[in-house]
Amino acid sequence: MLISVVITVRNEEKNIANLLDGLLVQERPFEVVIVDAHSSDSTVDIIEEYQREHDFIRLYIMGGTRGEGRNYGVKMAKGEAVAFIDGDDIPNPFWLKEMRKSLKEGADVVAGKSIPIGYRAFEELERVELYYRGYDVTYPSCNLLYRKQLFERIGGFDPWFVTAEDIDLNIRAVRAGAKMVYNEKAIVYHKTRDTFLGFFKQAFWNGYGRKQLTMKHGNLWGKYKPGNMLDHHFTFWYAARMSVAMLGYLAYKIYGDKVPSKR
Repeated sequence: MLISVVITVRNEEKNIANLLDGLLVQERPFEVVIVDAHSSDSTVDIIEEYQREHDFIRLYIMGGTRGEGRNYGVKMAKGEAVAFIDGDDIPNPFWLKEMRKSLKEGADVVAGKSIPIGYRAFEELERVELYYRGYDVTYPSCNLLYRKQLFERIGGFDPWFVTAEDIDLNIRAVRAGAKMVYNEKAIVYHKTRDTFLGFFKQAFWNGYGRKQLTMKHGNLWGKYKPGNMLDHHFTFWYAARMSVAMLGYLAYKIYGDKVPSKR
């Protein structure tokens, strides 16, 4: 089965070569579809260098939200399945092999294991899981694969979301009856934020996105498992992230667009 690896990037000159080198050793067949959101650094130049050597790498230039970019990448993809990864990630050499294995076993959606790398305190932070119909729907789109037919049937990513568009997509996939599988051997190394400001901005917008989810899908507080949240490695940075995320949640509640997408 041909897998299309869809990547949205902007100003990733420090990371894009490591990502592409990691993709070159993956199990064939696959293609790489990159959507660049008008980078102002040398990201595009680096990608074009790889294109000259590898005809399965294709580059498109398009602005817009992350969801819009990914949707466009899927539209241009030729594979029966689409795998999403971020521009600052590094895939394990067996990433696509394991994704393909889960597809052969009947999965419609495959979530891999994302291992954070960077500042140690940030590495230890875990996701705040949200459960829907028995599935953890918070598996991030930096390591996620969809059968293309399913992705198109449920309408793709909703560009209305600032963040949490991957959670929204997973909720709609589960609602449509998709079989979601977690494969811990499909590993991607995901870089954490490298500054405190970047960390707090990420936490704020994550909270903002979680509020957007409630605007679209109704009250989701009952879908969280407080016991699991308390079981996490509780550190200063965990508490700080939760506090800033709550500010983002409240900011949307007060100032945000109250009209969710109908998709």
